[in-house]
Amino acid sequence: MKRACIALLMAAAVAAGCSSGSTHRDVAKSPAPVESPTSPAPSALATAAPEKTVWLCRPGMPSDPCTTDLTATAVSANGDRHIEKAPRAVDNGVDCFYVYPTVSTESGANADLRVQPVERRTAIAQAARFLSVCRVWAPMYRQRTTSDLFNLADGAPDSLPNQTAFASVEAAWRDYLAHDNNGRRVVLIGHSQGASMLIRLIRADIDQSPAVRAKLALAILLGGNVTVADGKLIGGSFQHVPLCSRRGESGCVIAYSSFPSQPPVYTLFGRAGAGVSLLSGESATNRQVACVNPAAIGGGVAPLLTYFPSSSLPGVHVTTPWIAAPGRFTAQCKHNGTVTWLQVTTRPNDKRPGIKENLGPAWGYHVADLNLALGNLVDDVAAATAHR
Repeated sequence: MKRACIALLMAAAVAAGCSSGSTHRDVAKSPAPVESPTSPAPSALATAAPEKTVWLCRPGMPSDPCTTDLTATAVSANGDRHIEKAPRAVDNGVDCFYVYPTVSTESGANADLRVQPVERRTAIAQAARFLSVCRVWAPMYRQRTTSDLFNLADGAPDSLPNQTAFASVEAAWRDYLAHDNNGRRVVLIGHSQGASMLIRLIRADIDQSPAVRAKLALAILLGGNVTVADGKLIGGSFQHVPLCSRRGESGCVIAYSSFPSQPPVYTLFGRAGAGVSLLSGESATNRQVACVNPAAIGGGVAPLLTYFPSSSLPGVHVTTPWIAAPGRFTAQCKHNGTVTWLQVTTRPNDKRPGIKENLGPAWGYHVADLNLALGNLVDDVAAATAHR
């Protein structure tokens, strides 16, 4: 394995390709949710005719990218390799509802609902490995595009582009609940813009509803600046859905943003009111950004179970679609002043490649947030759903 190849990690969010496939149908007209005090004001979008849901991943759908081959080559600290067989897909009464990060390079402020290669590759990289612990559902949504994400005029949470993106996710969620949930427990998974959309969704449709909260097995919200009241497990983004505090806990949130050391003052992540917080309307007053270590939910330092699609590391020559690097990194939640982060440390004297802050110190390891701990997160879902 060549150390230089790790510079391509930002491609991990858009790794391995597959053939296209999607399905759609009319969205159910659900009653309006109870809004928390921090929810954005309703807009004209709320009364618009519902769109058809387009599924990126859906159980039983032909050419579903979330049912890709998960066979991996595990590389040890001394460079030895062995093949990990693909985990078996299960139906244990649990669904995962996945919302992807900012990947669309379309020219408008909001993406359309065409399933394109970048969304398929992203679903493979981030969502496919959860197939061993849940059925995976992933809607296409009208996300803010890369060309619009730093447009200050559209930055407010109640701007038309942000409302359009959220309305699209919310419609797909309500469609899923109305037609496909059938009493199953649900794990929410989102990264970056996807996490910010799920923060809004939990506030608007889940947090204030005991019946819907009862369905929530776990929420994995990475790189989205989930907040809590200072020093608490709750009281920021959500009033009733807490951070996870022990392994196997259900109905709680795992959230973090990964960095090699304390983020700079101009960071986009880990600081309340900064960066992606603007998409979900997060307040910074008396709040801190949450950190739950996926490798040690109760606290402390623990090794990460890292998985990347091998196509995202073209300098590494393996015959499997995945590369695993168990124990290459360790992680621990840190807090100092107004910033909170998951500190990821490289194991010394290890022959495997390290990792870089591809987009600069303000972003840290944001692009790799999920893949750095993908094996841990799959195990966390298994633990949270083992008992009802």
